[in-house]
Amino acid sequence: MKRVLVRGVLAALLAVVVTTLVGALARALGVDFEVADGEPIPLGGISVVTGYFSCVGVVLATALHRWSARPARRFVQTTVTLTAVSLVPPLLASADLATAVTLVVLHLVAAAVVIPVLARSLDRAPGPVPEPVSPR
Repeated sequence: MKRVLVRGVLAALLAVVVTTLVGALARALGVDFEVADGEPIPLGGISVVTGYFSCVGVVLATALHRWSARPARRFVQTTVTLTAVSLVPPLLASADLATAVTLVVLHLVAAAVVIPVLARSLDRAPGPVPEPVSPR
């Protein structure tokens, strides 16, 4: 379980750095990140949200490692579904096309960093020891 936690936290930190850099690059290229109320999303906001939801992924991976017979498979199924769901709000937000597309890309970048690292960690981590079956 320690391997999953350590690698997950490192992947979360990497996702924060990468999404913040991609956000900074997008802002430098003219993406304003303005949503419904006209306030731009700050780069720090991108970092915080990426870090928070990456940590949710680490908690999910840890729980699946503890209680699932196939933790890597369940983790990938769950996180790919959650990533797909996370792509909807940027497309529904009152934002220009460049902002919406960039937010979708940021979600995909974070997922591309965190999901494979945790899935590989779950694949290689020793699972819980099965309880012995009592003879009848």
